[in-house]
Formats: sequence, structure tokens, C-alpha cells
Amino acid sequence: MLTITRKLEFDAGHRIPDHKSQCRNLHGHRYTLEITLTGQVISVEGNSDNGMIMDFSDIKALAKEHLVDVWDHAFLVYEKDAVVRDFLATLPGHKTVTIDRIPTVENLAQIAFDILKAAYKDRFGTGLHLHKLVLHETPNCWAEITDA
Repeated sequence: MLTITRKLEFDAGHRIPDHKSQCRNLHGHRYTLEITLTGQVISVEGNSDNGMIMDFSDIKALAKEHLVDVWDHAFLVYEKDAVVRDFLATLPGHKTVTIDRIPTVENLAQIAFDILKAAYKDRFGTGLHLHKLVLHETPNCWAEITDA
């Protein structure tokens, strides 16, 4: 199987409300996102993407539109974390993204995978699809999801 991977980075804040460690406090990370796609190599003479699964700049543009620009410099907050949601609502113009689960790296990776899977699905009629997504919360800790 031939795959291609594009890496992007973004900054976001979160907290794990009931966690036993410091992670229960408001804090942030420099996340690294790795997007791995698979599909047939485009073979159309004269096409800008000839010889590619997908142009890396197009991978980046779609990821930014659907996920990275939405989450970058936002606070990712669990919808049931009322204390933090109420606090963030008092900050004029604050960039808050409310999600339906605790914002652990595992849950964020699953949400990101679901969002990007739809964004890339068969864009060129070549079977293009999101094969794997890796979300690094720190250089030493990450979650990885592979399409089954």
C-alpha cells in the first residue's frame, strides 16, 4: 500500500476535569498532527497532480479549513465542564471549541479523524481516503488511529 503523510502543527488549550494529576488545570499544548492518505496515484497527462496521490498543499489546505484553523489557539472544552465553559463565556471574543467528550489526546484524535475522513473521502474518484491520523500532544505522547 502506498501512502503519503502531511504534518501540521497548532496550539490549543484544554483540561481533563477529573484527572488526578496537573492535567485537571487549564493548560495548553503545541499539537502535531500527521495525516496519512492512501489512494491510487493520479495518472492524467497535463494534470497538475499527475503522479501524486494528492498534492501536499491541498492536503494542508483541507486540514486547515476543516480542523487546524478551527482548533488553533482555541480552548477545547468538554461540554459537561460547566465551570470552565461558564468562565470562558465571560471572555469577550474568546475562541472556544466545545466538544462532546473529555479533550484527552485519544478523544481529540478520534474527533479529528472523523472530521478529516469526511474531508478527504474520494476527492478525485481515485479511492482517496484517510488511512491514519497521529495526534502528538507532546513530543513523547500521542494517539494514533488507523482506518480499519
